[in-house]
Amino acid sequence: MIIRIWEAQVAPKLMSEFCTVVQSEMLPLLVGLDGYLGGELLRSLPDSTHRVLVITRWRDEEALRGYAGPMWAKRPVWSDSEEGYLEHPPEVAHFTVLSSQ
Repeated sequence: MIIRIWEAQVAPKLMSEFCTVVQSEMLPLLVGLDGYLGGELLRSLPDSTHRVLVITRWRDEEALRGYAGPMWAKRPVWSDSEEGYLEHPPEVAHFTVLSSQ
């Protein structure tokens, strides 16, 4: 399993709206994709860094490649409609699970 963490800094006044869009429109698009195992949306605490993390779990590299393309390891997936919410382009990182409780 591969954990993909998509991270972005959101304009402070748009944080709630952006989170609503991610929950209602973007995350549901992943459901049913081959190799998608689930995910979470995390929002930084109010009055902090205005960051959002989208944590998704994928079966393997093949599944991630199918979703994010050949540059899956370096290039975040995001749409032009998200650009108005973000202060900087998003970043992406990948991890494997070593232990879980």
